[in-house]
Amino acid sequence: MAKKLFIGNLSFNMTDDQLTQLFSAYGKVVSANIVFDKFSHRSKGFAFVEFETEEEAQAAMAALDGTEQDGRNIAVKEALPRPDKPQM
Repeated sequence: MAKKLFIGNLSFNMTDDQLTQLFSAYGKVVSANIVFDKFSHRSKGFAFVEFETEEEAQAAMAALDGTEQDGRNIAVKEALPRPDKPQM
């Protein structure tokens, strides 16, 4: 089953491809998406990376949490489920 990770404190210069390359050393990356501001189109400094298996995600989390990437110490945590939006 796929496992999603939250990546915080990313450099604003990092691209999706660089993120995929960084995390693919620990397993099969299903997706890697940096979150962008919809108005300014600038990175918000966080992303989500999804792995094929729980084991790969755990290995990446253990290896990369707190490491320096492009001048910033990134945080790698398990992504929490998206809360339901209230119905209008």
